[in-house]
Amino acid sequence: WGEADAVPAGVLAVLRLEAAALGECELARLLQDQLGYEKRLQYTKHYFPVGYTLRVQYEEVLRPANITRLRAGAASEASLRYLWFHVSAQAVQRLREVLPEQHPSWPYARDLGRLLDALGREHYGQYRQSDVAAAVAELVQRLHSGERRPKAVRPKALLDNCLRVLRMLFQVPCEWGKG
Repeated sequence: WGEADAVPAGVLAVLRLEAAALGECELARLLQDQLGYEKRLQYTKHYFPVGYTLRVQYEEVLRPANITRLRAGAASEASLRYLWFHVSAQAVQRLREVLPEQHPSWPYARDLGRLLDALGREHYGQYRQSDVAAAVAELVQRLHSGERRPKAVRPKALLDNCLRVLRMLFQVPCEWGKG
């Protein structure tokens, strides 16, 4: 890793769990920073063979259109963030499963996983499926059921969707872009 690839100190503090518990918005902001275009391009496209795809469950592909449809069905924003967390954590886990530790993208995937783990521990670990909208609970249950409805997806596309939905769900409540 060159100096330009260095992980920011704030991220390192979270990853080492030396920092005090961060709020949901702060952790989401760190994830947004780690999911920046240049990093996604480098670690999930350039470092993979052309046309490489992961076999994931149908539910592991969460797009903004899915969120819009669930919102129209009266799912709460908290339920949608809970769903986004589970889908994103699963997507990063899928990425990590195909990478050997020597792969140049492995530290990146590991760090994304650690940020998501911190978010889960601090903000989503206390949720029960009964606390979220029924449609969201059903999706999360299917996601973790082991039932396979396979879909081939490029690694970058998984993280592209992760970032798009992250921004869709967190930008307004976290007041990103207001200076």
